[in-house]
Amino acid sequence: MFPDTLSRIVLPLRQVLVMQSANLHLSATNCAAVKKTTSAAGGVMGLGKGKKKGAKLSTMEKKEMPVESDPEKLVHYVCGSNIYTTGEDVKIKDDSEYPEWLWSLNTGRAVPLEELDPSTKEYWLRVRAAGMRRNNKLRSMRRF
Repeated sequence: MFPDTLSRIVLPLRQVLVMQSANLHLSATNCAAVKKTTSAAGGVMGLGKGKKKGAKLSTMEKKEMPVESDPEKLVHYVCGSNIYTTGEDVKIKDDSEYPEWLWSLNTGRAVPLEELDPSTKEYWLRVRAAGMRRNNKLRSMRRF
């Protein structure tokens, strides 16, 4: 028992497969994976009959989007909000039908970093982004 176990550990894997397959009346070559050397079109793989990689792409023409110039429609509808081929754009409602927080959103420039509270997550995300921008700038100026 001991020499058989030792031989399985010491012998290379191929010899172990031959020993095990001899008990099953198979040879190791029947179990080995065969590497495919021909392409489906015939011949040696990579030597032709495949797609050409440098094919030219046709240029797409720009689509002219019509600009809405009707002042009545511009006042009452959100032009361009309909993404479907049928239907109409979203109609603008009265200010009282929208939530209050909508009117308090900051639509201008971002708040300067000095005005943010250092105990907030937004502050530290901005500090991290500024540090990454600084490191990227320094790395781009470094000589090779």
